[in-house]
Amino acid sequence: MGALGYYLALPFLYGIAVLPFPVLYFLSDLLRFVLFTVIGYRRKVVLTNLRNSFPQKSEAEILRIAADFHQWFCDLVVETLKTLTISPNVLKERVEFTGTELLRDFAAKNQSIIIVLGHFGNWELAGARYSAEVGLPQLYVIYHPLQNKHFDGLMYRMRTRLGTKLYTMRETSKAMLRDRPLNTATAFIADQTPSPERAYWMTFLGQDTPVYQGTEALSRKLDYPVVYISITRPKRGYYRMVAETLVEDPRRTKEGEITEIHTRRLERDIRNYPDLWLWTHRRWKHSRPSGVT
Repeated sequence: MGALGYYLALPFLYGIAVLPFPVLYFLSDLLRFVLFTVIGYRRKVVLTNLRNSFPQKSEAEILRIAADFHQWFCDLVVETLKTLTISPNVLKERVEFTGTELLRDFAAKNQSIIIVLGHFGNWELAGARYSAEVGLPQLYVIYHPLQNKHFDGLMYRMRTRLGTKLYTMRETSKAMLRDRPLNTATAFIADQTPSPERAYWMTFLGQDTPVYQGTEALSRKLDYPVVYISITRPKRGYYRMVAETLVEDPRRTKEGEITEIHTRRLERDIRNYPDLWLWTHRRWKHSRPSGVT
């Protein structure tokens, strides 16, 4: 989609973003019907991932989780558009944030940190909610630029309008080194699929899984503590963010230890709230290369 498509879509996207939440969730229900019932978007991927991750669950339980996931996924789409216009006050009403005292302690000590989370809950609302809070380390989110420069600019504005700053994936290491004099919190969404040859391999949700090592590598190199943020959903339209320190002193850890710790913490959230993770992602498309331990 080129510039013409972008400018045609822009009023439609902002039109959705200004709608009140009840209307947004009505649209989400329509989207769910079209996307998963009519089109059948990645239904087989979702069911295969769920069956392999929860072999002890019955087929009825798997189908129920899939249905709940479909609802959350479509809610995620409209909620993400809402970040184009949402105010800090509404964010604070919709997203509870606990554990901010530990983040303020890091800010008071001028200690930069790494935040780790997954494609779980609503990471877009979470980033905006973090930046709506005062007195915390400056949030930097790592992102992958879109090929379409117009939509990339839209996503950039959406993510930065309340004060969040961004690093591209390619520049992250150099930018974090450059910004060491600043008090920062760099957020890694650590459940993406890396190249199998350069990954750390471990068992995740009962399956052999490659995990990015960048979170651990930069934490140990820069001596930045690792903080996990859990994003659960008490009810539709409302989220609860909880910050907790996973690793206080990264340089005292063994190789692979930080990766194991943050991946296990995400795994616990997924097992407790299985409908809130991105099951449409082909997380297990790679096999461990021969000779890689």
